[in-house]
Amino acid sequence: MDFSRVQLTQSQRALIEEVHEFIDTYVTEDVIREDRRTGDLFNESVHQGLGQRGWIMPAWPVERGGAGLDRLSAGILNLELLKAQTPLAITNVTRNVATALEQWASPELRVEVLPRVADGSVRLCLGYTEPDGGSDIASAKTRAQREGDDWVISGSKIFTSGAQVAHYSFLLARTDVAAPKHKGLTMFLVPLSSPGVEIHPIFTYGGERTNSVFYGDVRIPDRYRLGEVNEGWFVLRGPLDREHSVETEVEARQIDDLSAGTWYARALGRALDTAVDWANETIREDGSRPIDDRTVSWRLGQVAVDLQVALVTPGPFGRVHCSDILVHGAAELVDLLSPESLISQGSVDELKNGIVEYTHRFAQSSGTQGGTVEVFRAMIASQMLGLPRPTYPGSKNFLGSKRRDDEDDVSRARSA
Repeated sequence: MDFSRVQLTQSQRALIEEVHEFIDTYVTEDVIREDRRTGDLFNESVHQGLGQRGWIMPAWPVERGGAGLDRLSAGILNLELLKAQTPLAITNVTRNVATALEQWASPELRVEVLPRVADGSVRLCLGYTEPDGGSDIASAKTRAQREGDDWVISGSKIFTSGAQVAHYSFLLARTDVAAPKHKGLTMFLVPLSSPGVEIHPIFTYGGERTNSVFYGDVRIPDRYRLGEVNEGWFVLRGPLDREHSVETEVEARQIDDLSAGTWYARALGRALDTAVDWANETIREDGSRPIDDRTVSWRLGQVAVDLQVALVTPGPFGRVHCSDILVHGAAELVDLLSPESLISQGSVDELKNGIVEYTHRFAQSSGTQGGTVEVFRAMIASQMLGLPRPTYPGSKNFLGSKRRDDEDDVSRARSA
């Protein structure tokens, strides 16, 4: 890791000023409150504003609708937006899928979709998880059957975040029921406006919205197929690796987040800042402040230290650690600040938009979003530490049957 001071060019300093102006205009307190209220993790005006500046796909050249930013400049852009609590979750998913489309979509489909992704008029979501599939997405049962030049898709997906504001789903479907489960899958880009698509909301304990999406004999042309028939697992692995931060060849930059769980750690950081302000500004009946109590300062300091350790824990290790410290740290702050910490946004005497109460609820889903922490632990064990997959009582291996092939191990480690 390079700890030397980052020397910014004049254009990069100008970019920071431009981003701050954008934030002042678009990422207002009302936008943040509305995002918290709806749980969409998306704002139309913010997304369109990013598209107008080429910032949805910032590294793409200007002639393709991007901003032509170098890697460091693109990192500065994302860092400043993240610090401002810009609702970017759906934008980031769109970016991830667009990268896969560059590689696997037909030329005509790329022309149809990618320019509109760049200008903000098209959004994308992930169609991976199924109701009875758990973390093993290769066990997908959603069917895609060939009928002439079309495919007919039937089945359902769950936890499809952003489907309510997206235009296409990056969908994994089974096209050969007789083939081994990894070899009978095909990827499609399904227009969500197609007849037969139904989107139903699911709200998490933290207030975020995700969805169940039902595909009732949805007919799409073959041009929406990505990659070869029955080779969808190869198409899928790139986006999964990027989502899980396990790409093997990534150019380093000095402002890179080491941890793959930064999103969770920063949420705790905002709650911690509020708790520190509370401890310094609250006056007790005896005239003292909470921060004057050594136990209070020690507990706040412990959360701060845990937070910093998690932020510098690299890759998937950090994904697990950040989720753990978010859960434990949020509970510690709630215990420390009660009853003020339990006042939610919009209530009388809310503590800075109810951020501590919200963070505590948000923490409860951090162990499952983007792949469960159990999946990441398995990934760390098998792919990074070289450990064998564990054998549990009742499993096929425990009963002495033949071990699944290597692809099955990869599926369980990478799927979400």
